Amino acid sequence: MNVVEYGKMNEQVIVLLHGGGLSWWNYREVAEQLQNDYHVVLPILDGHAGSKHNFTSIENNASELIEYIDKHMNGSVLLLGGVSLGGQIVVEALAQRSDICQFAVIESALVLPMKLTHSLVKPMLDSSFWLIKKKWFARLQFKSLKIKDELYEEYYRDTCRITKENMISFLKANSDYQIKKTLENTQAHVLIVAGEKEQNIMLKSAQTLNKMIPESCMEIKKDLYHGEYSLNDAKEYVVRIRKFIKKKETQK
Repeated sequence: MNVVEYGKMNEQVIVLLHGGGLSWWNYREVAEQLQNDYHVVLPILDGHAGSKHNFTSIENNASELIEYIDKHMNGSVLLLGGVSLGGQIVVEALAQRSDICQFAVIESALVLPMKLTHSLVKPMLDSSFWLIKKKWFARLQFKSLKIKDELYEEYYRDTCRITKENMISFLKANSDYQIKKTLENTQAHVLIVAGEKEQNIMLKSAQTLNKMIPESCMEIKKDLYHGEYSLNDAKEYVVRIRKFIKKKETQK
């Protein structure tokens, strides 16, 4: 697993997993603001630009993450966070290992399968994948994702480096993921976040997670779309993480 690291000299570790089709820079501003107090690790998900392996499944990515934490961080970290596909991998990691972290922040994670979307991923990409490297098309896609303008060049560069096979694989996994019953056993304090303007199924997914995870709270962010919180409002995201950790530690 390839990673980008900030604040290596700090003992407490925060691991943040980017969204599908993006890369570690999804959390760069967040990491820059946390690095004075925490060791921030930004993994590059399988099948994405800069990764070592092709994408196979959310379950395998979670297992790789746990293996990395076992090898480099004594089997547990302070906080795991993730958005969209990265959020699903965090959910799966919590289900696979109940004590993998003390805190988790899950943003815009789909946990209710979308059967129609899943069935259409391959035929749609088979017919349209060639458009991805066209700058005009990439600009339209970028705009639809509500990502701030200064990240366009990185978005375009890294999207062009994703193979069709990998894109099909992680988009199908994203639309078909189902939570495991073992998620109920997680010992982590979990903050579940979704944007007010996301699809209804995303809001229902947040509610499902909130009901299933014992030590969890849910926040619906006003006027925000899918994945916007951590990517476009890093300052507020960092403030919320700090408050979340401090409040729970005070309650112990």
